[in-house]
Amino acid sequence: MDYETMRHFADSWGLLGMTIFFILVVLYVFRPGSKKKADEIKTIPFKDDDNDTKGN
Repeated sequence: MDYETMRHFADSWGLLGMTIFFILVVLYVFRPGSKKKADEIKTIPFKDDDNDTKGN
């Protein structure tokens, strides 16, 4: 493969692949039922926060 062939592939199919991937990620994030799971996940760093502050 030469440079021109690889560049043409990246310009056309690479861009299409990245666009499809982006659309799939957006659909996954905004799917029904994901808010509850996201709310659970966002509290993970603070689970042990009460235990750490009581000892100090």
